[in-house]
Amino acid sequence: MPELFLSVRYLQKMSQSPVSHAPYALVVDDDALIRMTAMDILEEAGFHTFEAADGDAAMALLADKHALIVLLFTDVQMPGSRNGFAVARETAGQWPHIAIVVASGQARPCSGDLPEGARFLGKPFSAEMVREHIKEILPDGQKPEPLRD
Repeated sequence: MPELFLSVRYLQKMSQSPVSHAPYALVVDDDALIRMTAMDILEEAGFHTFEAADGDAAMALLADKHALIVLLFTDVQMPGSRNGFAVARETAGQWPHIAIVVASGQARPCSGDLPEGARFLGKPFSAEMVREHIKEILPDGQKPEPLRD
């Protein structure tokens, strides 16, 4: 059974602050340090975050929480039956309201790897690079306050 994760940082923030209407992002990466870094970047940009360590866990979480999630930020090469390209395509097909950023330091997308509207980001990435990609793909109504123009 896939493991599901909820950001400890998110749980700490929720216990200390009033309910927020910030949008949710799902970060998928098998490397815990990269996953935490991406989550920190997104949380600083105003998102609440969910996390998954592989594509199977991501799809299980999306099946349950897709109505809350506006952004999928996924690595490509991960263990399990789905890589990040497969997660991106399945997500776009099932939940087209979710914007998608696929990141990798090794794999590059070929024709058909990315669903329409998805963005590819090379690793290593900076917070500024992530924010700029998100600002371009999310409509203003789905952006957290810090990313609105």
